[in-house]
Amino acid sequence: MSGFDAYEIGKRQDFGSHTFTAEEIIAFAKKYDPQSFHLDAEAARDSLYGGLCASGWHTTAIWMKKNLEHRDAWTAQLKAEGKVPSVMGPSPGITNLKWLRPVFAGDSVHYFTTITSKRKLRSKPLWGIIEGHTEGINQNGDKVVCFDNAVLESL
Repeated sequence: MSGFDAYEIGKRQDFGSHTFTAEEIIAFAKKYDPQSFHLDAEAARDSLYGGLCASGWHTTAIWMKKNLEHRDAWTAQLKAEGKVPSVMGPSPGITNLKWLRPVFAGDSVHYFTTITSKRKLRSKPLWGIIEGHTEGINQNGDKVVCFDNAVLESL
């Protein structure tokens, strides 16, 4: 069984949690999304959000980090079971990205991706595509981010 074959449609992959600190929210915002409600706690209190909150891009970037950490652990598990893991290729992109609620300093977001489909590519016979639906849920059980994603994988 290959790593590609090990993907199960409908399986929910648990990528773990991340707690967003004020310091990292501000550092990310300074580099990539310098809006006042991401940069300054006092200014953020007077904003629509009412407090310092992470950029949506920050919440999505953390998912990517957690995704790769999960991938590394899963690859090691497959190898330990004597299976040949697939090689992750590039992603053709994400769709339906929604930032549903702000992520405030101190919030923990737990990330999950549910495999929605997989198929072999006719145009590239050594590759397939895995599609999933991702959700980030905060410590109160509120969905804060969701999107559909895809990645190319070797067969």
